[in-house]
Amino acid sequence: MKALIRRWLLALLVVMTTAPVYAEPPSLTIAAASDLAACMDDLNAEFRRQYPEVELKTTTGASGNFFAQIKAGAPFDVFLSADLSYPRELVKAGLAEESSLLLYATGHLALWTTRDGVDISGGLAALRQPALGRIAIANPDVAPYGRAAKAALQSAGVWDTVKDRLVLGENIAQTAQFVQTGNVDAGLVSLSLLKAPKMAGVGRYVEIPEGLHPRLEQGGVITRHGTANPMAAAYLRFLASPGARAVFDRYGFLLPANP
Repeated sequence: MKALIRRWLLALLVVMTTAPVYAEPPSLTIAAASDLAACMDDLNAEFRRQYPEVELKTTTGASGNFFAQIKAGAPFDVFLSADLSYPRELVKAGLAEESSLLLYATGHLALWTTRDGVDISGGLAALRQPALGRIAIANPDVAPYGRAAKAALQSAGVWDTVKDRLVLGENIAQTAQFVQTGNVDAGLVSLSLLKAPKMAGVGRYVEIPEGLHPRLEQGGVITRHGTANPMAAAYLRFLASPGARAVFDRYGFLLPANP
């Protein structure tokens, strides 16, 4: 009986040591600014044409919040920020790979309304209308588009008129949601979100001249956590490719002639 058990255990050991080992598919975790929410599916689909085996895990939110999370050790491989200063600060702190730093796009602001009877054809000057009530912008403390919106309102000379009527979104996607649902009369949102196919014909918008606010230079970087993941470097290279550029252009992320 003991001999039979020994033979059975030996056979089991042989099976276990010779059984094929299936490696898990490669994965990549991406922290992306909220203004990319509308185009990330298209970007990732384009990336998977080259790397179909990669599992992409994308989270969108306010760039400032992601910056704080990465500093606290959040395990993101790639950080796509709506403000190039955040990736630069991570590089300075030794929390991101300097050689990977990439200006991938510039963002653009638009004044948007879905309310009937609200005239925004005059741009930011239209916000002086007494009939125009609450106005949404992203939180300037954590969202680059919020800082740009505040700067634009100040440059246009309407900040003091509207500051008490402002509703702050945690990020630019939430800000756009406030406008889309009609909870505010108008809002300063990213042009990229309005370029999404599902937003075609929803409300009316006016683009804000870039000269009214600091340029929204958007940067990507490989975090210290992502340096060991070869897919992180592949994704940053992809963002500079013609395929990614075509997606960015389609959503209004036009790079300046001399970035």
